[in-house]
Amino acid sequence: MVGETQIRPMRVEDVPAAERASAVTFFEGDRLSRRVSEPEVQPRSAAVGKQWIDRMSYLVETDPGGCWAAMDGDDMVGFAISQNREQVWYLATYGVLPQHQGRGLGRQLMDAVLAHADGRPGLFSSTVHPGATRRYRLAGFLLYPQMRMVGTVDRSTLPAVSGLSEGDENDIEWMDRLDVSRRGAGHGPDHEYMIRRMRLVVSRQSGRQGYVFIDEDLGQAKLLAAQDPQTASSLLWEALASSGGPTLINCITTANHWAIDVGLAARLDIGQEGYLALRGMTEPTPYLASGHFL
Repeated sequence: MVGETQIRPMRVEDVPAAERASAVTFFEGDRLSRRVSEPEVQPRSAAVGKQWIDRMSYLVETDPGGCWAAMDGDDMVGFAISQNREQVWYLATYGVLPQHQGRGLGRQLMDAVLAHADGRPGLFSSTVHPGATRRYRLAGFLLYPQMRMVGTVDRSTLPAVSGLSEGDENDIEWMDRLDVSRRGAGHGPDHEYMIRRMRLVVSRQSGRQGYVFIDEDLGQAKLLAAQDPQTASSLLWEALASSGGPTLINCITTANHWAIDVGLAARLDIGQEGYLALRGMTEPTPYLASGHFL
């Protein structure tokens, strides 16, 4: 208990309320951190909200011990959804409604999910919110600045890419082995979830294995891992080729400048975007993390 607010395990039926709290929390955070040169922040669309509910319901069902809610009576005012995958822990989403911040709820939620991590190495994508980043650093996480590339791809720059194939469930075993070499553990059931909802493109060549999940509605790479930068670049180019309008490459750390080179060649603009928070592990590379599956 924090005052009259209860920190309790999240249930699947709580996820729609968590989505509403998340939409408000991140809209306000993005509004306050928006640079003058950037477009006005828009509220989360109904389609994106539905996708969020589907994704977080899956996570609550998969590893419920890592999912917690802060409740003020019947109202959800904070949330933290994390997962253990083999020997790695990740935080998918976390926040407290603006009017309830400063009451210790964020610390209580973070304590709950870190207890579930049980000392595992961990990672997550962090905003620039000063209170949140202070909490992460005090919890032992190193903060690696992230960049993003935005704009519309100049299609005259698209290179001919070879050696790639459409992927399926039969690729998961080697993809998990590749994950172990990049981030210390496989994604396991997360790969299965993503295959059902996104296009998977792979390179199966010995010594040049890699994969990318592509959200074809947005034309964006959502998770990418490879054995070498050349393969990673080919996979990213394939994702950019699927875009039909404005697109985004995000979660780029300084260890992944190959992605910046691709984005600049495609005539995208570069900007800063929060941090990749890591504890007990080094920057994954060649690798572009997913915001929710890391």
